[in-house]
Amino acid sequence: MGENRKIILFDGVCNLCSWAVNFIIDHDPQGKFLFASLQSDIGQQLLQRAGHPNPEALDSVVLIEDGQWFAQSDAAVKIARHLSFPITLFKYGRLIPTPLRDSIYQWVSRNRYRWFGKQEACQLPSPELKARFL
Repeated sequence: MGENRKIILFDGVCNLCSWAVNFIIDHDPQGKFLFASLQSDIGQQLLQRAGHPNPEALDSVVLIEDGQWFAQSDAAVKIARHLSFPITLFKYGRLIPTPLRDSIYQWVSRNRYRWFGKQEACQLPSPELKARFL
């Protein structure tokens, strides 16, 4: 795995999360991001290796970058800065106080299954995208 690659861990059964992964792939022309579900063995190992205090927590997207982990709105803002224009403008979300950003993130997270649904199992990537998934 190259040094410029970042790893996004996501809830693999969440429809909103799967949509977000596809959105990121579509707006990541340089292929900087790799993906794994939080439920997978590799996802759990990566969380532990990065020092996440609760690897079993499945309520947030997690970005692992430069050996550090970022969750909730911090992860979303850091992911946005690497995407194509105009999505990259969301990096300025960091100007919004973290407690406010995280409270909005947590509200959506608590309701994501009710609003967007849930799959029985993690979605498998297409053959073209398989190399982007761990």
